[in-house]
Amino acid sequence: MAGLHKQQQENGDAVVVIMGKEGNTSEHELFIRVRARLKAAVGEDVFNSWFARLELEEIVDDLAHLSVPTRFLCSWVQSNYAEKILEAFKAEFAAVTRLHFTVRINGQARPRLTPLAHQPAEPEAEATPVATRPSRESAAPQRADALSGSAIDPKMTFDTFVAGAPNEIALGVARQVAHAALNNTVSFNPIYIHSTVGLGKSHLLNAIAWAAGAADSSRHIVYLTADHFMYHFITAVQRQSALAFKEWLRRVDLLLIDDMQFLQGKSATEFGHTLGTLLTGAKQVVVAGDAPPRDLDMLDERVRSRLSGGLVVPIAGFDLDLRRAIVTRRAEQASSRFAGVHFPPAVIDYIARVVVSHGRDLDGAVNRLVAANQLTHEPITVTLAERTLADLVRSREARRVRIEDILRIVSRHYKVPRNDLLSARRSRDVVRPRQIAMYLAKSLTSRSLPEIGRRFGGRDHTTVLHSVRKVEQMMKDDGDLAQEIELLKRMLEE
Repeated sequence: MAGLHKQQQENGDAVVVIMGKEGNTSEHELFIRVRARLKAAVGEDVFNSWFARLELEEIVDDLAHLSVPTRFLCSWVQSNYAEKILEAFKAEFAAVTRLHFTVRINGQARPRLTPLAHQPAEPEAEATPVATRPSRESAAPQRADALSGSAIDPKMTFDTFVAGAPNEIALGVARQVAHAALNNTVSFNPIYIHSTVGLGKSHLLNAIAWAAGAADSSRHIVYLTADHFMYHFITAVQRQSALAFKEWLRRVDLLLIDDMQFLQGKSATEFGHTLGTLLTGAKQVVVAGDAPPRDLDMLDERVRSRLSGGLVVPIAGFDLDLRRAIVTRRAEQASSRFAGVHFPPAVIDYIARVVVSHGRDLDGAVNRLVAANQLTHEPITVTLAERTLADLVRSREARRVRIEDILRIVSRHYKVPRNDLLSARRSRDVVRPRQIAMYLAKSLTSRSLPEIGRRFGGRDHTTVLHSVRKVEQMMKDDGDLAQEIELLKRMLEE
């Protein structure tokens, strides 16, 4: 089994020799293998950009001390690649479980971490070792029942949430829930927040948890993503402790479930039982998902009804004003962290206009420009933004609605099996959704009428044309249907 062996040299410095299967290995040889693993994992281009100047200073006990030449590189690598680096170390030498990053000044790293004989073996206090998953969990009370399932992000608070017209109602509801939880009362219950990806659902759930006192061990607050809920439930079943798991959940004061759309199988059934028990006991439940409750097909009708009977809060797609506000906030944060970073108003306006998908892409756009500025020292201009963000713009322009997407959305919205839309069935509950799907295919795709007919069960192009004209007339006569079809269009284009 591999281990550390320290040999004392004449100059008094300790040299770490790694005892492995193939005999003694120096730190230098170990790091060569770690770098090779990193290059294979991230690719040569990414490796040359971020890891080429990464150096191993020493290994002390379970801590690997690494250094880089700039503050920006230190921050970027630690924030984005710490786990990959740690995985590479563990693959070569399992004793390493923590990383420590420092900046080299004039080619020299900070004082080495090797403890002297008269010093405690712990790293110096100002060092900030990076564990496998750095999070605020370590600062909060260690409650395996409350916070270990899904780490609450300390950056996702109400203070860092950027508000605007599309999300102001959801933000107001979230603040009210947190305030009520602090006072041991319940406001609306349950609350269901839904939107497409990247519009702030997870941020609001994290913000509720922190504002409601997640760091206070006396408050039983549970935040779980759907996949962690399933993991806990399946593990409990395997360990024959399912009853204890259920009792634990039913003792919570505030339950927050994220990514509800990923809940499947028996875990979805167990969630339904838990939801009913918590609501009966007047415990607060907040759920987030990417679709309204009625479209959560993996839940039974009773659970969907319970969610719909609470407060359902949609978050709309970001408008230009909100996108500009988000970019402005992220630019201000970047300017405070990195020297020489300045985002002119024209660049902020450009990002807000061309990056229209969701909030994460806006964050990514700002991060890319910061990285380009710090690595090349080129000032942040519209020209740099056009060059750096070209793929984000192209991916949006190149996006096309597919007939398969239309079939999926229409099938889910009208609760008609996809095969029925393609079949010869002529009942009204199938014919109208099929006609609407054909109309959407003609409106949103570049397919010809014969092509659309072939995709809809081999129908003639005249059938498609009749369906398109029929729907157009129905939309003129029925304003509610027109709005419903516009909603379907937005769902397909998001």
